[in-house]
Formats: sequence, C-alpha cells, structure tokens
Amino acid sequence: MDGGGNSLPSVAGAAATKRRVCYFYDSEVGNYYYGQGHPMKPHRIRMTHALLERYGLLGGMRVLRPSPADDRILRRFHADDYVAFLRSANPEALSDPGALRRFNVCDDCPVFDRLYEFCQVYAGASVGAAKELNRGHADIAINWSGGLHHAKRCEASGFCYVNDIVLAILTLLEHHDRVLYVDIDIHHGDGVEEAFYTTDRVMTVSFHKFGDYFPGTGDIRDIGYGKGKYYALNVPLDDGIDDESYHYLFKPIMAKVMEVFRPDAVVLQCGADSLSGDRLGCFNLSVRGHGECVRYMRSFNVPLMLLGGGGYTIRNVARCWCYETGVALGVEVEDKVPDHEYIGYFAPDYNIHVATSNMENKNSRKSLDDIKVKLLEYLSKLQHVPGVQFQERPTDMDLEEENEDQEDTNEKNDHNSDRDERPES
Repeated sequence: MDGGGNSLPSVAGAAATKRRVCYFYDSEVGNYYYGQGHPMKPHRIRMTHALLERYGLLGGMRVLRPSPADDRILRRFHADDYVAFLRSANPEALSDPGALRRFNVCDDCPVFDRLYEFCQVYAGASVGAAKELNRGHADIAINWSGGLHHAKRCEASGFCYVNDIVLAILTLLEHHDRVLYVDIDIHHGDGVEEAFYTTDRVMTVSFHKFGDYFPGTGDIRDIGYGKGKYYALNVPLDDGIDDESYHYLFKPIMAKVMEVFRPDAVVLQCGADSLSGDRLGCFNLSVRGHGECVRYMRSFNVPLMLLGGGGYTIRNVARCWCYETGVALGVEVEDKVPDHEYIGYFAPDYNIHVATSNMENKNSRKSLDDIKVKLLEYLSKLQHVPGVQFQERPTDMDLEEENEDQEDTNEKNDHNSDRDERPES
C-alpha cells in the first residue's frame, strides 16, 4: 500500500514526472501583525519566501501575485453580516462589543490593523490557485499564506477569520465533480469538514491530535451526514507521533481514499504545527516526514493545491514549506541553509532538517491498527457507489459561476522585484 500512487494504474512512475507549479505570494503578507505575544505570525510567510528565493526555487515556478478576494467572493461561504463586520473592523474603534462576541473576534482572533485586507489577500491567493488548476495552467498550485481551516460561516475561530480553503474548494467544484481535502495540521480541520459535511462531492480527511485539544472535534465516529455519510474521515492521534507511525496510517488510508473516491482535484493543508518542537503542538514529525505526505499525494498525479495553516515555531515553518515547495518541484533542497536576511533564525546549525525530540510516542501499534481498520471499513462502504451520480451542488452553497471578465486579474511577479508586475496572459 505504501508505493506512492500505485493504487491508480494511470500514475505508474508519476512521482518522477516534472510538474507545472504556480506559487502565489504577496509581498505585503509579512507586514500583517496579530499583536504582541500572539503565536500566529504572518512574518513566517515572508521567511519562507526568502528561503525559496535563495534556494533558487522561484525560477522553477510561475510566481503570481494574488488578486484580493472581494466581498462577492467571500460571501460565497461567509454570511453577509460577518463579511460586513470584518470589512469595518478597526482596532482603533471597537464600538460594538456585542458584535465581537457574536462573531468570536476576541482573544485568539483579535481585531488588528488591516485585518480585512489580510483576509482578502490570503483568500484571494487560494481562490486564484483554484482557478489556475481549473484552467489547466498548473499541475500544482501553492499558497503558503492560506490553509486557515477553522473559520466558520458566521464566525472566526482558532486564528482564522475567512476560510480560504472552503472558498477554494467551491471554486474547484465549478470544474471538477469530486474534490478531496486532506489536512495534516495538528488541529482538526473543523471548518472545512463542517462546510461539506452533507455532500458527496467533497471528501475531507483530517489527521489530528484528539482529546482535550483545540477545537475538540474530529472523533473517528464523525463520518458525514446524509449524502455526505462516509465522505468525512477523521484520524484521531495522540501525543508524540513520529514519522513512521504517521505514515503507517497516512499512506494506506490515502491510497484507499484515492482508489475509492477518485478525486478530480486534491487540496492538501500542510499545517506545520504537527512538526516536532512546535510552540503549540505535541507531535514529533520531522520536516522530511511531513514533506513525505506532500510527496505521496503528489505521486497520484492529480491536480494538487498546497496550502499552509498552523505552525508557531516560525523557523521550522519556513524550513518545512521551503522543503515542501522543493517536493512539489521534484527538487531535493540542500540541507545547509544559504546565507540570506533571516539566516540568524536558523542558528546554530543553519540546516533545513533538524533533529526530532525524544518525547514518548503515545500512539501504540494496536491503537494505530484499530484506527486503520475502522477507517478502511468506512471506505469499503463507498466501493460500490456509482462514480457519476453525485449531488449537483453542496448543500446551502452558492456555486454560481464567477464573472469570467474578472478572472484574469492575477498578476505575475518578476522573481526579483515585487514592483515589476504585468497582467497574467
């Protein structure tokens, strides 16, 4: 089961095939600031970009500047009053404490300067990535500023305000019958699961810490509802899981998902808080082990979107997403970090790959086997589902076609200058 995408006969040898990769980046993204002491630091996106530049990886991709998502795009998932609140939110004028409570914009999700602009940028990049895949302009589309999987239709949650993933999947569904969402963040991908819980056109698979841990959802018994029954899979894990144990579940489960669901596109949320040593995490994955999940999903040769997510030891976030950009490109980056403006963050060894810890792995082989058996049993229920009779649209989702006149607004950045832009052809 562990041999890449070999469960799909059409992708034999696909792991070695060169991919057309596009990468979305806005030079402003590192300037947004949640506030003093807050663990979410958009600066990590700028650090990642600096590594990509110094490693020469930008030259292997089309680098695109995202068009900000406007209200119309955000309202495809989010409630009108919530979008209006985000647009007007200003840290200097918090005049309605009732609205702050109603929309859960408080401690974890503070109002900060240019909050709405930040949401527009990262959501616009994920929607733009979906459009590039829809048009067939790329095989892999990357947005490390995205992946904010906790945001709900009417409220912020877990450092997330707008659910760019749901918006991207809705865009993919305009051109694809079936979309697979995979989440390797340490936290359950609750906002995305909830959005598509009753549809059979989107399957969600989340690998996460479960038990007295935010957001508290993601029980293995939560499997979807109605037409969506068995189209939500949850893989509940315990502290200290290492590369070997993680892949022992990830590879056979994802091989069976790909075989049974046969998605037309895959969205992989690459939250880096599942790495060893994360400020808020309790897993023990290496950068290479985390990246192996990207390599494995890439091997199926299905249109693939890579998104960021959690990750709070920012030097390790940059290490991880730089390495995984290399994986997308089929390039093994050198371990020694090249000299660049953020080199001090990588002291004292200045390496991409850092040792994992000696923490106890609380995931026994028996517990892993029990999880694997249960999830494969769920998937066996889908084996005889007809491959074409899928629900027209996700429940309560407006999938009206985008205005084609506004689709070609992504701008291509010159690799060396954010000022030298021209419309993407």
